[in-house]
Amino acid sequence: MKPAFPLAPEAEPDAAEAGRKLLTGDPQFLKGVVAMDGLPPPDRVEVCVAGRSNVGKSSLINALTARRALARTSSTPGRTQEINLFTLGDTHYLVDLPGYGYARAPRDMVERWQALLRAYLAGRPNLRRAFLLIDARHGPKPVDAAYMALFDRAAVPFQAVLTKVDKVRGRAFDTALDSLRAQLARHPTAFPEVIATSAETGQGVATLRAAIAGLTAG
Repeated sequence: MKPAFPLAPEAEPDAAEAGRKLLTGDPQFLKGVVAMDGLPPPDRVEVCVAGRSNVGKSSLINALTARRALARTSSTPGRTQEINLFTLGDTHYLVDLPGYGYARAPRDMVERWQALLRAYLAGRPNLRRAFLLIDARHGPKPVDAAYMALFDRAAVPFQAVLTKVDKVRGRAFDTALDSLRAQLARHPTAFPEVIATSAETGQGVATLRAAIAGLTAG
């Protein structure tokens, strides 16, 4: 029997090529914003990338766009402190949301980040899907579950993306995946496939690109 929330299959060649063209054609940093009134008009298909601090969001965005430093990476968790928007041609916005769950950040700063996230998810009618990044070495954490619930409340479909899969093998990977599947089953807005990725090896990058390119304005 096929498990609930199976791993997404490798993208078909045509879909992979469409994703490659969209994500690597001419990605540009647009702006970083710290309040909703700084966002551009909701006139394009929009996808966002969310995840705990240090889960590898910036590295994965750079891998998706084939740009070494389009998104800034840092060994210091919580460096992304604003909503960063990138344009993909003239049809899509790719949005890098602030990392969450970094305990060493001042409490008032964390609260501001979280309030901005809530406002963003509830206030972007063009947002087609959130991609929630989960570290494959650890599986979902309580803060990830809290944000899954936030996606549910905002009625934003989200898809789980395992990161750093090159750093975990065998039973450890299966355990993390089983834990993630159990968590996803509790959330009605969860997309029914999981994408496994590695920014370092390129695993799953074409599949994720194709998923983004397949989202339309309808």
